[in-house]
Amino acid sequence: MRVVFVHGACVRDGSWWWHRTAELLQERGVPSVAPALPSCGEAGPPGGVGGPGLPEDVAAVRQVLRADDEPTIVVAHSYGGIVTAEAAAGVGAVRHLLLISSYLPEVGQSLSEFGDGSPAPFLDVDPDAGTFGVRPELLVDTFLQDCDPEVQAQAVDHLARQNVQVTAQPVGAAAWQQLPSTYLVCAQDRGTPPRLQHEFARRADRVVELDAGHHPFLSRPAAVRDLLLGL
Repeated sequence: MRVVFVHGACVRDGSWWWHRTAELLQERGVPSVAPALPSCGEAGPPGGVGGPGLPEDVAAVRQVLRADDEPTIVVAHSYGGIVTAEAAAGVGAVRHLLLISSYLPEVGQSLSEFGDGSPAPFLDVDPDAGTFGVRPELLVDTFLQDCDPEVQAQAVDHLARQNVQVTAQPVGAAAWQQLPSTYLVCAQDRGTPPRLQHEFARRADRVVELDAGHHPFLSRPAAVRDLLLGL
């Protein structure tokens, strides 16, 4: 088995965001990889309007998924659920989806459809540049309140500006309709409200709830590892 981690919005260096859980999996002989998402500037600048968006993110993840025939679990976090919905569709190696505090779109839905039409208070949108990002001063209290000080201090260095077009680009497939899925609800999440998570979780085959914030793979890595190994 291998694990492919798909990170959320407005961050880069996926291997850092997942490293605590990935290390515990490696100790059990389970390899993992965290593809770079071009819309987050991981293949150059995000570029704003006309730059890489959701289709490029989907292609990057799909390339990794198709590169190995080994049975694969895809772990999607937050915006990563939008990417995974299309990227994992029809890929024979994928056996299960683990969705963590994740958006779970139907075919034709986009990220923007899950909000109230205005940017979340923890986001900074630059319409001229065509990018958006997390306000650094709100990062810890919103997303990392249950993480240790070392993680909290390092996380700001792994934020990214992302192409705002990803919020309006619809998905062309819904892999969770084709594959077994587990939804991990993060009960202390201040970024994606648990109420919204429960709405998405109804679309999954199985629901697990954890008393954790937005990044349980950093704050509760052993719990996420055990959940993965039990799938």
